[in-house]
Amino acid sequence: MDAARLNWLTASETARLIAGGALTSEDHVRSCLARIEEAESGVQAWAHLDPEFALEQARDADQRRMRGLPCGPLHGVAIGIEDVFDVRGQPTGDGTLLHAGRMPRRDATAVSRLRSAGAVILGKTGTGELGSGSPGKTRHPRDPERTPGGSSSGSAASVAAGMVPAALGSQTDGSVILSASFCGVYGFKPSFGWIPRGGMLARSRPLDQVGVLARSLADLALVTECIAGFDEGDADTQPPRARPPLADILAQEPPLPPRLARARTPFWGRLDADMRAAFDELAQALGGHAQELDLPESTGQVSEWHRTLFEADLAASFELEYDRGAGQLSPGLRGQIERGRDVRAVDYRKALDRIERLNEGFADLFSGFDAIVTPAALGTAPKGKDSTGDPLLTTLWAYCGMPALSLPLASGDNGLPLGIQLVGARGDDARLLRTARWLCAVVAAED
Repeated sequence: MDAARLNWLTASETARLIAGGALTSEDHVRSCLARIEEAESGVQAWAHLDPEFALEQARDADQRRMRGLPCGPLHGVAIGIEDVFDVRGQPTGDGTLLHAGRMPRRDATAVSRLRSAGAVILGKTGTGELGSGSPGKTRHPRDPERTPGGSSSGSAASVAAGMVPAALGSQTDGSVILSASFCGVYGFKPSFGWIPRGGMLARSRPLDQVGVLARSLADLALVTECIAGFDEGDADTQPPRARPPLADILAQEPPLPPRLARARTPFWGRLDADMRAAFDELAQALGGHAQELDLPESTGQVSEWHRTLFEADLAASFELEYDRGAGQLSPGLRGQIERGRDVRAVDYRKALDRIERLNEGFADLFSGFDAIVTPAALGTAPKGKDSTGDPLLTTLWAYCGMPALSLPLASGDNGLPLGIQLVGARGDDARLLRTARWLCAVVAAED
């Protein structure tokens, strides 16, 4: 095993090798840290990193295994945490000077569950301003003149650059899926309420969701399975029940070939030419397994409904930040908050009610299809650092709280990644992951 390449192992591979004694957590973490030292000046993926503390966690993990103590499914595996999640003993700055130096005394629920699974919390990855679409410092790992997405930019870039095998992200609009598409990694935003948000920066209760970025579908299933489930601190989490065995279901063959709906969306004309070409190639590869689907015209209004909820909630969530330090906020975020203050209660209520109405309509659609396949982004990562990209193709699914994946299955004419988005019915996350594995196999067979 090439010690210099340990950082490129997936989380699943790393966990298996550590559990079997073929690899120590310390060697794994040292390899990740060496890669960070090599690439961080160009990528700037990390908001906080304490190498000695990371190594201390790794040594503790190795000692625990050698003493024969119980080990979790992520034992000794390094995980990055977007800097909107509280991590005890590490600063959580939320991408803004207004929160700089804040030291949480307890872990966010998802972070606590990662620790219980044995993970090494490597550090805090960069995020957008207050977890919004205003860009942070992170650069695209393959072209520093392009955006890596946002707000989960640091998490996506750190995984893509080989700094860490998996990372937590968050999504209120397109943060996980868009960042994964731009950086060329796997991104998973589970169904609304699957992963608790306790200790995560609150932006919009009906829209905030936790996601995972990694280098394989198996990693997405593994990490998600460790952190999903009911939490009494988050009233929107699913009622107590057995956690679906995502990793086991992912590994199964579908009982029948999945039926996919190809959704061009109302915004097809805005796609870059290479994304349209990639999607058409995918349609040819799928053949009779996919059927063209025209989404209802009403879905073209979702961006407006989403904006109503999002901006009104930003105004409420960040009232203190605005009142005390509006001058420290970017013009874009300041404008969102100011517009949000003018949202009428009746418009907010209508926008909220439409979520369930749309999901009811999609329930009928999913009775005939296993998943919807659609582009994850308009094209490859756009040039410029003043924007995190347009989330136009992710807003509908984030608004509805449906599970969505970005799969790095294509590339643009410039050689940069293009993500294909796969969307499932709300609550049908396990089948979505299994369908994604099947889809990736179909594409691989065509190459």
